[in-house]
Amino acid sequence: MKTGLTVETKNLTKRYGNFTAVNHLNLDIKAGESYGFLGPNGAGKTTTLMMLLGILKPTEGEVRISGELVSSDAFNTKGLIGFVPENQSFYEEMSAWEYLMFFAKLYQTERPKERGQEILEHLDLWAWRDVLISGYSNGMKRKLGFARATIHSPDLLVLDEPIAGLDPLGIIQIRELLMAEQERGCTLLISSHILSEVEKTVNRVGIISKGKMVWQDTMENLQQWVTEKQHITITLSSVDNEIIAGFRSLPFVQEVISEGNSLCLVMDQAGDYREDISRFILQKNLILLEMKEEKTTLEEAFVNITENNVQDLTGETER
Repeated sequence: MKTGLTVETKNLTKRYGNFTAVNHLNLDIKAGESYGFLGPNGAGKTTTLMMLLGILKPTEGEVRISGELVSSDAFNTKGLIGFVPENQSFYEEMSAWEYLMFFAKLYQTERPKERGQEILEHLDLWAWRDVLISGYSNGMKRKLGFARATIHSPDLLVLDEPIAGLDPLGIIQIRELLMAEQERGCTLLISSHILSEVEKTVNRVGIISKGKMVWQDTMENLQQWVTEKQHITITLSSVDNEIIAGFRSLPFVQEVISEGNSLCLVMDQAGDYREDISRFILQKNLILLEMKEEKTTLEEAFVNITENNVQDLTGETER
């Protein structure tokens, strides 16, 4: 069984002029772990992956793969890595089989024909192996990209938006392929802006927003955090910063998310705080228009973490 590669970054930063795409990012991915690297579009995920792979040079900080410092001219570990970018390019004048065997030879894959057939059969591409890639659909090309990235049974598999363009059957096939790779000991790093894509695949998640890590914990703890929290949304006739600060000062309120004249109050599930909230509203002479309890999904929690409350979550302490 493979041992997998570790991935570690220290204060990883990438600037383009005055714009900071990645801001002092610290990752610590264990060997054989399945790690979900999440964030909205434009959060800095792909830039981070390009630095991890040595394609982009960091402005500050460092990347280490299994302890070895990664730089743009370091090739010692690159043969142990498989990469599926969001936007893939192919040698379209080749057949799928020629393309796959080309990379198998490049990676010095053991038993390349057997390995190639195994992957293509799993992805329902075996019958199409002699067809030129130019004749493939976008979904078929997407799956061929996974075949190319896994032909050499890598120790680290890096995936950027892995299921984009796949139909439901293709998603299941890729998920099964990834689980098989992890069972062999491969480390998985899966980047996505959709939490449900990785929920069933990853063990631990790091959530990035505006180039900075705002959450890093196990998927189990993230799910527990969502289910243990009570969310009550109140709509007032008017809301200002003083009112928001007042609700945040209440001892049972853990977080306040504001949107217009509506406030989402996040509390634990230990008690019913509606009476306390109503009393506070009366004391402040506020006009309550609506109060309702919200059931938060993982996707909604993801949006709250990355967009609505970034200023509170980008301090010194990570979750």
